[in-house]
Amino acid sequence: MENEEIPDTQPEVLDWENGTELIGVDDPAIVDAAFERGERHVGVAVIGLALNHPDPDTILPRIARALRATDPELQRQGTLSLAHVARLHRTVNQECLDLLRARPRGNEADDDLWTFVPRRRLPWWLWRRQLPGYLKWHLYERRRL
Repeated sequence: MENEEIPDTQPEVLDWENGTELIGVDDPAIVDAAFERGERHVGVAVIGLALNHPDPDTILPRIARALRATDPELQRQGTLSLAHVARLHRTVNQECLDLLRARPRGNEADDDLWTFVPRRRLPWWLWRRQLPGYLKWHLYERRRL
């Protein structure tokens, strides 16, 4: 048992052509290299990083890079990644908030930020979007429970 080798969590070769196993990426260097190479499925790796890496301060710059992309699918995947970070780590940074503001409202990140990040850390534009639904729930729906 002492000589038993612990398997590496990263697969030996990632399939960038088909995007398989990229959801398991937990190494920011892999994501950075994929951005540099212009990999088609880099957004899936960013989602994987958001789900698997323990440090949000390491994840958020890669999410910001996805949100700044010109590819709408990569922007959507960056938005989804931001939602995962909000849910799992209960945090967000100013750069990602600024980039998210340019995205259409009502996305996954808007809802998860409102639900999981302390509201005092959220900008006014998100309050303006989320507050009417919250007040409606608080005044009407909550009383029916």
